[in-house]
Amino acid sequence: MSYAVKQDLVDRFGATELIQLTDRTNVPPTSIDDIVVGRALADADGVIDGYISKKYGLPLSVVPPVLVKVAADVARYFLHGEAADKDSIVTRNYNNAIAWLKDVAKGLVAIDDGGEIPEQAGGGAIKTSEPNRVFTRHSLRGM
Repeated sequence: MSYAVKQDLVDRFGATELIQLTDRTNVPPTSIDDIVVGRALADADGVIDGYISKKYGLPLSVVPPVLVKVAADVARYFLHGEAADKDSIVTRNYNNAIAWLKDVAKGLVAIDDGGEIPEQAGGGAIKTSEPNRVFTRHSLRGM
């Protein structure tokens, strides 16, 4: 299951950036290489699946918008590769996405996977019982 598509990357980061990151044959770059984008998106999907599969059955029936953003940020980081500066917005967004995925895996953050939400456990009463007493005032009378 793909969480983001090429158009999501174009909408978020612009065609110019994608052309510069993916066109490795033309000088100057002139077009977006669909194969390079597809590989980055597939790698991002693999990372996401690795984290969310701990809590959710895959494939998800509905892709929440937050996963589209996470997939786009991870794919963008993969497209930048070694050129991603550790203090850049690309790296910060990637680190934030991974931290969020770790929270999902731990169960600290829930995502809407389109399934039914399980009912919360109720605050029922606890019922106890005790056995009959063997030694009572009446049974010990006269001892």
